[in-house]
Amino acid sequence: RQFIPNDFASLGADGFGFSDTRQAARRYFKNDTHSIVAKTLQMLAARGEVEEGAPSYAIDRYKLLDVNAGTTGGAGGDA
Repeated sequence: RQFIPNDFASLGADGFGFSDTRQAARRYFKNDTHSIVAKTLQMLAARGEVEEGAPSYAIDRYKLLDVNAGTTGGAGGDA
């Protein structure tokens, strides 16, 4: 991380023992597709590269505060 010259956001949920659906776990730990998009928008808004309200719009649109609304990671297996 210290060698990357740009902004950096780490992701991950290993070792937490969260027992729920894969989609809910990814949403809870904010490493599902829509959470990553919202985080990227937050970083871009902080740099003034997108509108200030873009992150809030994404959070509302994709219901990021509802862990049961997650859709990423339901393919099964080790995906």
